[in-house]
Order: sequence, then C-alpha cells, then structure tokens
Amino acid sequence: MDTEKLRLPRSRQANERLHAMIPGGAHTYAKGDDQYPEHLAPVISHGRGAHVWDIDGNRYIEYGSGLRSVSLGHAHPRVIEAVRRELDRGSNFVRPSIVEVEAAERFLDTVPTAEMVKFAKNGSDATTAAVRLARAATGRPRVAVCADHPFFSVDDWFIGTTPMSAGVPAATTDLTVAFPYGDLAATEQLLKRHQDEIACLILEPATHTGPSPSPQLGSGRGDPTPGYLAGLRELADRHGCVLIFDEMITGFRWSEAGAQGLYGVVPDLSTFGKALGNGFAVSALAGRRDLMERGGLRHSGDRVFLLSTTHGAETHSLAAAMAVQTTYVTEGVTARLHALGERLAAGVRDAAAGMGVGDHLVVRGRASNLVFATLDENRQPSQRYRTLFLRQLLAGGVLAPSFVVSSALSDADIDHTVEAVARACAVYRKALDAADPTPWLAGRPVKPVFRRSA
Repeated sequence: MDTEKLRLPRSRQANERLHAMIPGGAHTYAKGDDQYPEHLAPVISHGRGAHVWDIDGNRYIEYGSGLRSVSLGHAHPRVIEAVRRELDRGSNFVRPSIVEVEAAERFLDTVPTAEMVKFAKNGSDATTAAVRLARAATGRPRVAVCADHPFFSVDDWFIGTTPMSAGVPAATTDLTVAFPYGDLAATEQLLKRHQDEIACLILEPATHTGPSPSPQLGSGRGDPTPGYLAGLRELADRHGCVLIFDEMITGFRWSEAGAQGLYGVVPDLSTFGKALGNGFAVSALAGRRDLMERGGLRHSGDRVFLLSTTHGAETHSLAAAMAVQTTYVTEGVTARLHALGERLAAGVRDAAAGMGVGDHLVVRGRASNLVFATLDENRQPSQRYRTLFLRQLLAGGVLAPSFVVSSALSDADIDHTVEAVARACAVYRKALDAADPTPWLAGRPVKPVFRRSA
C-alpha cells in the first residue's frame, strides 16, 4: 500500500468523536493520535492473534499490543475459555470468591520469591501501594525513583517529576528524588545525602529504551551489569530502605517469575501487570509477608491502607491471569518471545544496513521487549524521522510504535514486517540524503507523551 493511497476516513471521523468526549482522545496518553502521523491514527475494530483491523477495513501486523500487555496475542483461546467459564458465575460478590484463593496460589507458585500478593486493576495502584507501604514500614517520607526509567505511576509522587506536573503540589514532588540506573556509587551518595529519609528505591530491574547501549546495560539487550541488582539489594539493606522492583514490563517477558526470577535478586516488594492478564485488567503487588501483612489484619501495628478496590478481584480477570500463567509455563512462551524477537531484530538490522540507514534506525532492548530509535542526519533522536518511519510502516500494513512481539506472531508475519521496514528504510535514506524529512511527513510530526504543552 502506498502512503499516498492510505486513507483512513472512518478513523479520522472516529478520532474527532473521541476528542469531543474524551480528553486526549484516548484513555491512555501513549495511545493518543498525537503519537501517530497526522490523519494516520487507525481506530481499531477488532484483533485476532497478532493482527488487528481498523474501522476502515485495513489489516495490520501489530506490535506492542495493548502497551505490551497482550503478549499471547488477541483473543487467545485458553484465556478466553477461562474467562467465559466465570462470566456465567458472577463477577463480583460481597465476600471473597474462591477464585481469589486459586489466583493467589497460582501467582505465588509462579513467582516463588514473593510470600503474599494482592491484586488490583492497574499498575499505578500497585506501585503507589508499594510506596505507601514502604513509607509506613520505615517511617520515612522520601521516595527514590530510577531516573532512567520512563514511568511508574499516574499518582502525584511520580507524575510530579515529569513535564506533565500541572496540578501536583511542589511539596509532594520535593519528596521524590532520583538515582541513575547502574550507578551504585551515585545511589549510595543519594542515600547518604538524605540519610534516614528515603523509604524505598523503586526501579524496573531491567529495561532499555534508549537509542544506544548505556555503560550499565550489556550490549543494549536489556540486561543489567552483573552484580548491579545484588549491589542495590545490599545498599537498601545497609541504609534501611525498601527495595521495590517494578516488573510491569519484565514480568513474564523476562521469565515467568519476572526479572527477579531470572537474575536471582529478591526485592522486598514487586509489582506486576501488563502481560499478567493478556489484555484483561489485572495487576499485582507482591512481596515479603512482614511488609504485606501491614495492610492486613494479623499484626499488632498501625494498619496500612494498602489496596482496597471494588473491582480488584473481579473473577474473570483473575481467571485470565491464571490462564496466562499456565500458558507461559506449559507452552514455553517466554522462550518463544525471545526467539521471535531475535528473528525480528536481525531482520530489521539487516534491512536498515542494506538501505544505508543502519546507524539511524537503531533497534535495542531484550529480544522480548524491542524498541527502536529514529536518528537524524546528525544521529540525534528525531520525532520527524520517527513520523516518516511510522507512515511507511502503516502503509506496509505494520502497526508498530515499538517492536515488542507477541507469541502469536508467525515467521511469515516477521518476514512481512522486515519487508515493510526495508521499504521504509529506502525512503528514510532519501530523507537523510536531502537532510530534510519534511516532504515525506504530510503533516505535523509525532510528539513525545510527556510534554508541558499540547
């Protein structure tokens, strides 16, 4: 499909309707039409496996499905069957359902480094509960977040540190400090500077979203330097603060037990979501019994309002989570994600190199969590070149804000994607030669999610 022939009239109309009723035109900023080339933001009709169809009738191979949450592909049979079994049995009661017992047992069997778990609906609730619990346990006010990881929560303690800080009191933001990923010395300096004030260190145990490898990350494949997480564990213990792993992305994609299961470093608390429900709304806060029980009834101290959500134990979402865990373990999904990602990364890199843009279209990250950076003629990150690249991919039937794979992808899907990338790279080369991608944009460039003005 030629970009000149790609027209999305129904999607354009639907986007206008969305903006008229929903601030930002989407319920997640990362799904906004400002993240896509102008007038080329498809509105989805339905999905099956690794494919989605927009309301204009176009079919796409989809990456990063559901902001990384749909790792098994859309409408996965085992997950849908488990959900359907619960739908006729009721979804929410005045007392706990037996499904809550079964889901907790299944989760703790899958993530044996945790001793207790509490479910919720989204990641922000879980991470904020972890922070509140750490503050209660330590009696300290400050939160130390990893500065190199892009998102932890929609709540004030984190959002106040981003460019979209409007509405967050400075007094709240001042209680959040930052440490660099991989730098134990800098982290210890921070802990000493705020001696006995920092309640917790919160970070993604392993991730990589930048355009090039950092000194702290192996070869840009998303693994921390050997000894880093263990060193962070020791620092937290020595300075009396709680170590929290945000496993929203790494959970299941790194191993069934998350990055903590892969690297063998046990946090005090950890949070899971995204892949846990394969698109159904479920998240989890897990961790040490002595900490988690502070939000329970079997301790003698002050109670912590840990998590108390109307829909946190919705039966069909917990059934989905159990089916996801079973599928990962029995079908070796994590290994498949890595194999697919390796094939895709190799193909994209070869295609980019073959078109002479190998230094400008850069693929990084763990094979199961690939991202790409688009660099300009000076090898600087460029939203304009990203726009050009996304336009060409869309015209090739590929919807890819990232290259994060799902296990539903086939080898044919990967081959088609690589072919679309090669065609996009040919146009990319022309723009680089002209030192100006403007003629290939056909509208405003895509924009960063976190920015101060609309």
